[in-house]
Amino acid sequence: MKTFCGRANPTTGALDWVEESEEYDFHQEIARSCYADMLHDGDRNEKYNQGIRAAVARLKARGERVVVLDIGTGTGLLSMMAVTAGADFCYAVEVFKPMAEAAQSIVKKNGFSDKIKIINKHSTDVTVGPADGDMQEKANLLITELFDTELIGEGALPSYEHAHQNLVQEGCEAVPHRATVYAQLVESELLWSWAQLQPVEAEGAQLVPPPAIGRCAGAHSVCDIQLSQVSPASFTPLSPLCTMFSVDFSKPVSSAFQSRSATFVAQSAGRAQVVLSWWDLDMDPSGTIVCSMAPSWTYPQPETAPWRDHWMQSVYFLPVEIQVAQGDELSLTVCHDDYSLWFCLQSHSQQEVQSASPPPRPCCTCQAHLVWTRPRFGELNDRRRTESYVGALRSVLSEDSVGVSVSDGSLLPVFAHMLGAKKVFSLENSRMSKEVIEQVLETNSLRGGVELLEIRPEQLTCQDLGGERISVLMGEPFFSSSLLPWHSLFFWYCRSALAGLLQPNATILPCSASLHMVAVEFQDLWRIRAPCGTCEGFDVTPMDEMIQRSLDFRESREAEPHPLWEYPCRALTQSAAVMTFDFTQCVPQQPISSQGSLPFIRSGRCHGVALWMEIHLTDDITVSAGLTQPISEQGDCVWTRHRKQGVYFFSSPWESSGDGRTAVSYRFTFEPGLGDVNMDFSVTSQ
Repeated sequence: MKTFCGRANPTTGALDWVEESEEYDFHQEIARSCYADMLHDGDRNEKYNQGIRAAVARLKARGERVVVLDIGTGTGLLSMMAVTAGADFCYAVEVFKPMAEAAQSIVKKNGFSDKIKIINKHSTDVTVGPADGDMQEKANLLITELFDTELIGEGALPSYEHAHQNLVQEGCEAVPHRATVYAQLVESELLWSWAQLQPVEAEGAQLVPPPAIGRCAGAHSVCDIQLSQVSPASFTPLSPLCTMFSVDFSKPVSSAFQSRSATFVAQSAGRAQVVLSWWDLDMDPSGTIVCSMAPSWTYPQPETAPWRDHWMQSVYFLPVEIQVAQGDELSLTVCHDDYSLWFCLQSHSQQEVQSASPPPRPCCTCQAHLVWTRPRFGELNDRRRTESYVGALRSVLSEDSVGVSVSDGSLLPVFAHMLGAKKVFSLENSRMSKEVIEQVLETNSLRGGVELLEIRPEQLTCQDLGGERISVLMGEPFFSSSLLPWHSLFFWYCRSALAGLLQPNATILPCSASLHMVAVEFQDLWRIRAPCGTCEGFDVTPMDEMIQRSLDFRESREAEPHPLWEYPCRALTQSAAVMTFDFTQCVPQQPISSQGSLPFIRSGRCHGVALWMEIHLTDDITVSAGLTQPISEQGDCVWTRHRKQGVYFFSSPWESSGDGRTAVSYRFTFEPGLGDVNMDFSVTSQ
């Protein structure tokens, strides 16, 4: 059965009504999931297996029959480990129906159907009773994998709380047995630039951020990243690594609000800005079997650190930066509710006085943290990037220029006014972004210098422009709805909608954009798409088949967005521009096609293609949303931290000898009516 669905098109800006299968949503959920990443995490699997074997052995040594409750079973892997270790019976709970069905197939395929019961429910809906319960009896071994990067963000605490009250015996064993959360206070100009707008130099004047932004605690959501890719040289530790709190999963757990503090002496002077955090899992009571989420630079040999994308590390931003001196006695407090954590810093004496009133959950009061994402803050604070835009604007603006800016929450129109344009208008996509730019203008005594219009380009009239026509149409372009690199082509559609309001010789900035590609070998990211086959000796091919069916539904023919600065890769070909889009002309009626090939010049396993846009502001000023440096001789790539790139994964990797005899052949087609870029790749002999 199919149904019509309304979908906002991020490239054209239109609301497209498309016919979709009723199964589209869950196919997309499966295709974009990272189940394979978890199963490729050998360290995780090994530690769980060791912990389960030890727990079963302890129960058997006490003469107990081992009944397992496995919450969030996924493929059923942990239940199969438990049965193999000697468990008598397992109740494996999985709320996502397609995954529960795959688990059923996997359990059957591995011969465990008589020992493992798959329950397709949320664990809080599971019942116990010999007659009609989902479980015939309460379990004495609780196994879970309910964690996210923040530890508790997937509802681990409420699930544990309910399980101890209703589903497991008092004094049960648990794997993992314990989780411990760690934190370190640091100063980091790089990380802090993701949370606060910094002063900007333009034309000898300084654009200062509104005080409301500086006083704002910011967005509450955690910033989860691959912290291993943030060099220790980019931050200064102000505290030792602090143990913030532990949760014993073998005992009743509470999901109620709690706060814990760690006191320490500042080990260096600096501005306290950011808290780096991660956690460990102790798989046994003695803490001898440990699965750690620590970033690689904490290891004596960083290359030995296990890679995982389903669990990363967390970055928390303090409400305000605090100057500390070496030797200061400080108290770092962490609070958590049932789903999230937040931190605050006080002097030790303040903490003693204010311990009765724990810090409130951070909440954005300035609206800027709701308009600008953390990468967007970083982009706005990028001085070199700003210099490129200001330089480009300076080269095209004059005292009689009438400028119109088309980008979401952009500072470009402010710069245009500071550079002396006669009139500047900015088309804002929302009331909130309009109010944020108004704050910037008012703080810098520029109120009235830019007229902010909450209006779509196709609705703009000459009257809205005070009878003027546009001499300079500008954009970064940046749009909050963009996911893939070519979604920024929305600027092109806006330019076309405004064609009737342009002066005959109007300047379009940027004048064009080009789509670039390079074939790459990923160090680790390939794991999220690679089939597993067998995992810890168990056949999990039904899961591989389920994911492949969902990929074949549509996703395998599409690129997906990834911030490649977090995922190291090597270029196996040269990078090349494969399509160019001329913004000085309107969007064409006919498709634009491009084809060619890139020879392999380095040996390795080609996992796919990386794609990005380069924005040509003028003929000689270009800003890259992908590679920020030339590819090294060894093929190392340095990517911008501000934008995500597109990644097209091949269905299976290609081996490259690097002798130039084989190449990646490509064909791209831009469909103006759909606003989409279709692509096809193959490996051919030269």
